Amino acid sequence: MGNDEREQTINQLLTEMDGFENNAGIIVLAATNIPEVLDKALLRPGRFDRQIQVGLPDSKGRETILKVHCRDKKLAPDVTLKDIAKRCLGMSGADLANVMNESAIFSARGKKTEIGMQDIYDAIDRIQIGMEKKGAVFSDERQKLVSYHEAGHAILGAVMPEYDLVSAITIVPRGGAGGVTIFTPDEETMESGMYSK
Repeated sequence: MGNDEREQTINQLLTEMDGFENNAGIIVLAATNIPEVLDKALLRPGRFDRQIQVGLPDSKGRETILKVHCRDKKLAPDVTLKDIAKRCLGMSGADLANVMNESAIFSARGKKTEIGMQDIYDAIDRIQIGMEKKGAVFSDERQKLVSYHEAGHAILGAVMPEYDLVSAITIVPRGGAGGVTIFTPDEETMESGMYSK
């Protein structure tokens, strides 16, 4: 963003890359999650002139990534990585690592010897929705209104077969929400972004 350190880094990269001949047999690889801020000089022919977009993993990919992040964790027999992968739609590998680390923390806080499915779902909720507001006191009237509101989301989800499936409902306040109805989109619909209604 124009600071000296960034300019020095780019200049050094360009200097080093200019030293390579076309037949040197050396390929320089780099990765970024913000390609729009790269200096155009880095993207000229002969430098970083090929771009490969690596998208977010699909359900099968997420399941494989979860297996990697579960290797050193003891999981309860009820844990099904396939179900977890479906619930983690749109998450990157780093997000999935975070889910497993958070679930291990939930498990440890509960003084358990293994991570259960509920620990993992709690971790997903914490990451996607926010922390549960513990100790907050709400009136019965407020909780009743939140219940009606979330039930309305769930009923509409149930009567509209074209829409996403309802996977969870809570009236426990999390983050900035008084309650949440969680919909799990179909993988193909989510990736294409093409809802018919």
